Amino acid sequence: MIARIWRGATRAEDAERYREYLDETGVKEARATPGNRGVLVMRRVEDGRAEFFFASFWESMDAIRGFAGEDVERAVYYPEDRRYLLELDPRVRHYEVVGGEMELLAVVRGDVGV
Repeated sequence: MIARIWRGATRAEDAERYREYLDETGVKEARATPGNRGVLVMRRVEDGRAEFFFASFWESMDAIRGFAGEDVERAVYYPEDRRYLLELDPRVRHYEVVGGEMELLAVVRGDVGV
Protein backbone atom coordinates (compact mmCIF):
# COMPACT_ATOMS: atom_id res chain seq x y z
CA MET A 1 0.00 0.00 0.00
CA ILE A 2 1.16 3.53 -0.76
CA ALA A 3 0.35 6.68 1.22
CA ARG A 4 0.09 9.93 -0.75
CA ILE A 5 0.74 12.93 1.50
CA TRP A 6 -0.26 16.55 0.86
CA ARG A 7 -0.02 19.50 3.22
CA GLY A 8 -1.60 22.92 3.04
CA ALA A 9 -2.60 25.84 5.25
CA THR A 10 -5.42 28.38 5.47
CA ARG A 11 -6.18 31.29 7.73
CA ALA A 12 -7.65 30.00 11.00
CA GLU A 13 -11.00 31.65 10.27
CA ASP A 14 -11.28 29.65 7.01
CA ALA A 15 -10.45 26.29 8.60
CA GLU A 16 -13.94 24.83 8.86
CA ARG A 17 -15.08 26.10 5.44
CA TYR A 18 -11.96 24.67 3.84
CA ARG A 19 -12.42 21.33 5.60
CA GLU A 20 -15.94 21.13 4.16
CA TYR A 21 -14.62 22.08 0.72
CA LEU A 22 -11.86 19.47 0.99
CA ASP A 23 -14.49 16.83 1.82
CA GLU A 24 -16.52 17.83 -1.26
CA THR A 25 -13.51 17.80 -3.60
CA GLY A 26 -10.30 15.93 -2.77
CA VAL A 27 -11.73 13.44 -0.30
CA LYS A 28 -14.75 12.65 -2.48
CA GLU A 29 -12.70 12.30 -5.68
CA ALA A 30 -9.98 10.18 -4.05
CA ARG A 31 -12.55 7.83 -2.49
CA ALA A 32 -14.31 7.46 -5.85
CA THR A 33 -11.08 6.48 -7.65
CA PRO A 34 -10.55 2.73 -8.12
CA GLY A 35 -7.69 1.48 -5.97
CA ASN A 36 -8.18 4.01 -3.17
CA ARG A 37 -8.08 2.34 0.25
CA GLY A 38 -9.04 5.35 2.36
CA VAL A 39 -8.37 8.98 3.20
CA LEU A 40 -7.33 10.62 6.45
CA VAL A 41 -7.48 14.40 6.97
CA MET A 42 -5.92 16.04 9.99
CA ARG A 43 -5.93 19.70 11.01
CA ARG A 44 -3.95 21.80 13.45
CA VAL A 45 -4.96 25.40 14.25
CA GLU A 46 -2.25 27.56 15.77
CA ASP A 47 -1.12 31.19 15.58
CA GLY A 48 -3.87 32.24 13.19
CA ARG A 49 -3.23 29.40 10.72
CA ALA A 50 -4.92 26.07 10.10
CA GLU A 51 -2.52 23.44 8.78
CA PHE A 52 -4.03 20.48 6.93
CA PHE A 53 -2.44 17.07 6.47
CA PHE A 54 -4.15 14.94 3.80
CA ALA A 55 -3.15 11.29 3.55
CA SER A 56 -4.73 9.06 0.93
CA PHE A 57 -3.97 5.36 0.76
CA TRP A 58 -3.63 3.45 -2.52
CA GLU A 59 -3.18 -0.08 -3.80
CA SER A 60 -0.57 0.95 -6.38
CA MET A 61 1.07 3.80 -8.28
CA ASP A 62 -1.24 2.94 -11.19
CA ALA A 63 -4.22 3.62 -8.91
CA ILE A 64 -2.68 6.97 -7.94
CA ARG A 65 -2.35 7.82 -11.64
CA GLY A 66 -6.12 7.35 -11.90
CA PHE A 67 -6.49 10.17 -9.38
CA ALA A 68 -3.51 12.44 -10.09
CA GLY A 69 -2.66 11.81 -13.74
CA GLU A 70 0.68 10.72 -15.17
CA ASP A 71 2.77 13.04 -12.99
CA VAL A 72 1.94 11.40 -9.67
CA GLU A 73 4.24 13.78 -7.77
CA ARG A 74 2.11 16.78 -8.82
CA ALA A 75 -0.44 17.99 -6.26
CA VAL A 76 -4.10 17.97 -7.31
CA TYR A 77 -5.85 21.30 -6.75
CA TYR A 78 -9.46 22.36 -7.25
CA PRO A 79 -10.94 25.69 -8.43
CA GLU A 80 -11.57 27.23 -4.98
CA ASP A 81 -8.24 26.16 -3.43
CA ARG A 82 -6.65 29.49 -4.37
CA ARG A 83 -9.40 31.25 -2.40
CA TYR A 84 -8.53 29.41 0.82
CA LEU A 85 -4.91 28.23 0.74
CA LEU A 86 -2.06 30.52 1.77
CA GLU A 87 0.25 28.81 -0.74
CA LEU A 88 -0.03 26.02 -3.30
CA ASP A 89 2.78 23.52 -2.96
CA PRO A 90 3.12 21.91 -6.39
CA ARG A 91 4.37 18.56 -5.04
CA VAL A 92 3.18 15.71 -2.83
CA ARG A 93 5.14 12.86 -1.25
CA HIS A 94 4.55 9.13 -1.41
CA TYR A 95 5.45 6.58 1.23
CA GLU A 96 5.24 2.81 1.30
CA VAL A 97 2.99 1.77 4.18
CA VAL A 98 4.99 -0.80 6.13
CA GLY A 99 3.01 -1.10 9.36
CA GLY A 100 0.21 0.22 11.52
CA GLU A 101 -3.51 -0.33 11.88
CA MET A 102 -5.81 0.72 9.02
CA GLU A 103 -8.78 -0.18 11.22
CA LEU A 104 -8.15 3.16 12.94
CA LEU A 105 -9.70 4.92 9.93
CA ALA A 106 -12.95 2.98 10.39
CA VAL A 107 -13.02 3.85 14.09
CA VAL A 108 -12.39 7.56 13.39
CA ARG A 109 -15.18 7.59 10.78
CA GLY A 110 -17.51 5.84 13.24
CA ASP A 111 -17.90 2.77 11.00
CA VAL A 112 -17.01 0.41 13.87
CA GLY A 113 -17.00 0.61 17.64
CA VAL A 114 -13.91 0.42 19.78
